[in-house]
Amino acid sequence: MKKHNFSAGPCILPQEVLLKASEAIMDFNGSGLSLIEISHRSKDFVEVMENARSLAIELLGLEGKGYSAIFLQGGASMQFLMTAYNLLEKKAGYLNTGTWSEKAIKEAKMFGEIVEVGSSKDENFNYIPKGYSIPEGLDYLHLTSNNTIFGTQIKKFPNTNVPLVCDMSSDIFSRQLDFSQFDLIYAGAQKNMGPAGATLVVIKDDVLGKVSRQIPSMLNYQVHISKDSMFNTPPVFAVYTSMLTLEWLKNAGGITAIDEINEKKAQLIYSEIDLNPVFKGYANKEDRSNMNATFNLTDDKLKDTFDALCKEAGINGINGHRSVGGYRASMYNALSLESVGVLVDVMSEMERKG
Repeated sequence: MKKHNFSAGPCILPQEVLLKASEAIMDFNGSGLSLIEISHRSKDFVEVMENARSLAIELLGLEGKGYSAIFLQGGASMQFLMTAYNLLEKKAGYLNTGTWSEKAIKEAKMFGEIVEVGSSKDENFNYIPKGYSIPEGLDYLHLTSNNTIFGTQIKKFPNTNVPLVCDMSSDIFSRQLDFSQFDLIYAGAQKNMGPAGATLVVIKDDVLGKVSRQIPSMLNYQVHISKDSMFNTPPVFAVYTSMLTLEWLKNAGGITAIDEINEKKAQLIYSEIDLNPVFKGYANKEDRSNMNATFNLTDDKLKDTFDALCKEAGINGINGHRSVGGYRASMYNALSLESVGVLVDVMSEMERKG
């Protein structure tokens, strides 16, 4: 039976990417050696790293605009720390839209004053704050573009002269934006880009070098940029698989093409949630994420029936996060419209049974 993988992360990847990656584990580029046993400084892997970094810049439309792309380790959680270490001199602003924003704020407070410009904590993060004011004199403003746990997504980014930092871990490469409005973007690979183990950081070069503190080499963006992401041994398999995924995306028509498909997937499931009396959405309608649809049953007694129908249909990974409960359908780039259709059919069947 075909599995329909709605896991929030690590998540579904394109089948052709998985096939190529698995072949490389056994024999990389016809060398007779495995990808994961060759030197990361070998010509073959250096080409992989260069290609992955260059594809990231190309797909984001940032070629020739003064940006560098690097692949690091430690996930977005390491970036909560590194962002502040490298950019925060005195004061930074943070928009608090959920668990990951809160974790980023906690780390940043070790390096300077943090202004929480807005928060949706009062409603358990089921909406995106709007109309907030951005104070003068901030070193940067930090946003989380998509909130996997709560199913919310920023649809309009603030127009400001303050440098913008954005955690795009769960929606990078999924929708068309003017990425040049951001001075630093970071994203764990395991949502839309690859397996766990690699983190993409895209940095506008002129935002660096402005803090007075000494930064340890391993946490210094400038060091990693100067060494082309090779300051220490990179996660070779995660970078290679990310490169394959970026190639797949480029061949599929890039972000513009995948954006259209993601819109269709989101419209399909949210239409069912709104029209089906068995279900209710969690996030405010205007802030609903195209990546993570969060919803609950209107009657918890139906849970066993719905879970059984999902299992029978090959649907995997839709349990909601413990802080929200209910269900979460994560619809990252590699998830097909067909899979969303299967879930919607099961939801419709629940209504008929009800």
